[in-house]
Amino acid sequence: METTEQLKEIVRQQYGAIAEQTDTSGACGCGPTSCCGPASDIPVNMAEGYEGLNGYVAEADLGLGCGLPTQFAQIKPGDVVVDLGSGAGNDCFVARAETGETGRVIGLDMTPAMIDRARRNAKARGFTNIEFVYGDIEEMPLSDNLADVVVSNCVMNLVPDKVKAFRETFRILKPGGHFSISDIVLQGNLPAGVVKDAELYAGCVAGAIQKDTYLQIIQDAGFVNLVLQKEREIFLPDELLKNYLTADEIADYRQQAKRGIYSVTVYAEKPDSTGEKPVESKATTGSCCGPECCN
Repeated sequence: METTEQLKEIVRQQYGAIAEQTDTSGACGCGPTSCCGPASDIPVNMAEGYEGLNGYVAEADLGLGCGLPTQFAQIKPGDVVVDLGSGAGNDCFVARAETGETGRVIGLDMTPAMIDRARRNAKARGFTNIEFVYGDIEEMPLSDNLADVVVSNCVMNLVPDKVKAFRETFRILKPGGHFSISDIVLQGNLPAGVVKDAELYAGCVAGAIQKDTYLQIIQDAGFVNLVLQKEREIFLPDELLKNYLTADEIADYRQQAKRGIYSVTVYAEKPDSTGEKPVESKATTGSCCGPECCN
């Protein structure tokens, strides 16, 4: 079994390889092998299209996400925005269109090749209020109470220690700040072959955890007013499942509700400086995800 550092190095190497590609049109969402690597010729694209969002930069869109967190992030002019696992800068450029010239956008990534590519993308467009920082989400090289908004797209599932990652997210947010994070989670007991096939799911599901556990980690970090902004099941075709399951097991998999791999976009807030919880969530979409209603 790989150690934490070995897992990080695997991710770093895989994402470094895709960052150095000049043509990423064949990439599937959520990672360089991303459900369409050597273990299978059947693509399972988890990404959603950014093309309609202001600030979209095609050269920065490597198709590695599983949602549209910046679409839900309620970024205001002048905000400081931090993007965790910023890759080639896709969400940072969309965030800049919202925060404007008076704001600041910081992309954090642990892959040097991604940092280099993102910086080239920003320089080519003359953006001076975006910076890309090398660092680990579990131990961010960012100051306390820095960000008004944190976004992230299909990255937290890759982090070995999600407890530390969300505690760090809490630390860098300003009191009263919030995050909008898209990620991959699991629901129900999935067939072992589907979850454990690291070759097929590297970058997608290998680090994903149960949805309830994921939400509990967020609450335990101190966040309040959780809202599930969006949720969609990642459909796995029979042609893929039959590599790991019998026909009877596939039928059983299809019949069980709330069992599978899901893309979720989650919103939560850091309490304000008085220690009081905000009376009303600033989130305007989705459903309550507090312990009393997100079972």
